[in-house]
Amino acid sequence: MASTSDFFPGMCIKMDGNIWTIVEFQHVNPGNWRAFVRAKMKNIKSGKVVEIRFRAGEAVDQIRVENREFQFLYADGSGFNFMDQETYDQMSVDSDLVGDGSKFLKEGAVVKMLMDGMNVLSVDIPPSVVLKVTETEPGVKGDTATGAQKRAKVETGAMVNVPLFINEGDLLKIDTRTGDYLERVKN
Repeated sequence: MASTSDFFPGMCIKMDGNIWTIVEFQHVNPGNWRAFVRAKMKNIKSGKVVEIRFRAGEAVDQIRVENREFQFLYADGSGFNFMDQETYDQMSVDSDLVGDGSKFLKEGAVVKMLMDGMNVLSVDIPPSVVLKVTETEPGVKGDTATGAQKRAKVETGAMVNVPLFINEGDLLKIDTRTGDYLERVKN
């Protein structure tokens, strides 16, 4: 057990059946009143950020977690399969933990997993990836000034809105959090 005097940014605690990470905290001593700790905390599963007050010296249940790198191998009906970069052990992860960014995962991509022992708490996909366009309408010369967009299918099967000048075979940098086109990448 740890106490509020042990808080540090990034510390993980278990509270109300959920796992929270401390984003920031502040010890407050308001004159004649009892001291307390105001902490901004992020729920690992939902990503929700809340501010919680603790009594000074209150006991909390600290969890030891580690960030490890895994390589994406393939997806099947039971989930997504990854390989540990250090031990080469393979494991399957439920699609709920991987999230919406999974449609941009390409075989061989490296992701970071927050783990409590052998339990996966969260999967962090890189913020942007480079993918090849496999299907789209052909671009027309001069379609660079209007800002209009068309749909394009990338190598992972995801559909992305792209500018009119993009052609099949082009490499695109895509934001995995929003699914937005960022830029064309030179071959």
